[in-house]
Amino acid sequence: MAAESAPSYLDRIVVDPKIMLGKPTIRGTRIPVDLVLEQLSYDLDPRELYGAYPRLTEDDVKACIAYARHALRTKKSRLRAVRSVAKEQ
Repeated sequence: MAAESAPSYLDRIVVDPKIMLGKPTIRGTRIPVDLVLEQLSYDLDPRELYGAYPRLTEDDVKACIAYARHALRTKKSRLRAVRSVAKEQ
């Protein structure tokens, strides 16, 4: 398996305590990642999102999904480590 390259969302998703209280947002906007994901969970057709948020692009939506995937994988790894330590005790 090839080494993983840098996550694809790094150039589009930012976490800045001065913007939306530090929630992950799309660079140059105040659109939080969780809002994009929530809207997609209601309606998988991103055209609704683009209508509501004209600055949003397809690459922004893909970056939100990549960010969520990375966050879940990272959390899953941490949970495995915590569980294995708990079993050892």
